[in-house]
Amino acid sequence: MTSDEQAVLDVSAKLLKTIDAGDWKAYAALCDESLTCFEPEARGNLVAGMPFHKFYFDLPSSGTPRQSSISSPHVRVMGETAIVCYIRLVQKLDANKDPITVAVEETRVWQKQGKDWKHVHFHRNPC
Repeated sequence: MTSDEQAVLDVSAKLLKTIDAGDWKAYAALCDESLTCFEPEARGNLVAGMPFHKFYFDLPSSGTPRQSSISSPHVRVMGETAIVCYIRLVQKLDANKDPITVAVEETRVWQKQGKDWKHVHFHRNPC
């Protein structure tokens, strides 16, 4: 893996940690304000901008731990743009407080802005 590919994989893992921690400030710092996405919560619609995502960060925390892992990543850097595809494994507790793991397919698009990679688009789909 090249250093650019590793950097994109690292920033993708950092993004997932901000999501798991419910850290809006850190999440927003990694994302471009014009972030677009297709995800199950959008019900087949393309969502643009950050307010849609902030709603979920503002919900009361369940207080239950969760951890995301990146499995089988594929990274492709094309100049100032990068795509990373992987299976995201999310470990959490179910309604009975029993540990479970759920999997989702994710593709994330990153754009080099200055010296930083910014998250500009993603597509998430349940496995």
